[in-house]
Amino acid sequence: MEKKIKKMVSIVGCGWLGLPLAQHLLSAGYAVKGTTTTPAKLSTLTQTGITAYLAALDPAPTGLHWAEILDADYLIVDVPPRRSQQGGEFHPQQISHLAELVENSSITAIIQVSSTSVYSELSRSVVEEDVQQVAGSGAPALMKVELIMTSLRRPGRNVAVLRCGGLMGYDRIPGKYVRGKKDITTGALPVNYIHRDDVVGIIMALLAGTVPDETYNVVTPLHPTRREVYLSSCTQFGWEAPTFKEPTIVEPYKLVLSDKLVEALSYEFKYADPLKFHYLPD
Repeated sequence: MEKKIKKMVSIVGCGWLGLPLAQHLLSAGYAVKGTTTTPAKLSTLTQTGITAYLAALDPAPTGLHWAEILDADYLIVDVPPRRSQQGGEFHPQQISHLAELVENSSITAIIQVSSTSVYSELSRSVVEEDVQQVAGSGAPALMKVELIMTSLRRPGRNVAVLRCGGLMGYDRIPGKYVRGKKDITTGALPVNYIHRDDVVGIIMALLAGTVPDETYNVVTPLHPTRREVYLSSCTQFGWEAPTFKEPTIVEPYKLVLSDKLVEALSYEFKYADPLKFHYLPD
């Protein structure tokens, strides 16, 4: 019997999301390469079974192995923008340099992890078509990144963009960030969250078929209020609950819909309700 050749997936950014994703990919029979910017994490990645590389985008590529990293079938890019003194153009510059490398690589499909922060607070429901250009985006730098990546689309190379809501689950617990806080004025606003397990599940589902040239919102179909979510997780872990007060002005919000994703993939969320997310406290 002819031995089946494993598909190779490269993950640029094996962090909080990328590492568990890599573990699922390995379990499913993929070969996985991954990058980290932290020397101490190299052994962790290697012990997991990942072919690990110390590499960064600073904003130009650093490290000696980018040709090897991009010698793969699929590329997953999970490089969050830095919240530092780098300025708003740093992240687009990072991805622009990466795109130049990808252009001459063997990559046939790309999944770009983006964010629902590309949407402005319009005080209504929003869908993928509401933001397609930098003008009007709530996060112009992230929108520039999306456009850089989607410019790589061509026959033989597809690019999917995943606009993820607030990534939660495991040690990322909403109540942890607000415990004991007083007079929160945004308690009535809906959350746009997604559990890490579902992001992994959605990426696995995309790779199992043909990665489409599409942009998807990756958010739970249920949107309880921040007050409900904060109080629920504080109660669960015995933390001091925050207090809330009515805002003096109407707080803007957005309610991000994931209908397009659900319909395209027939995806069933493992955690459809943020009030029932699985957590593991520190």
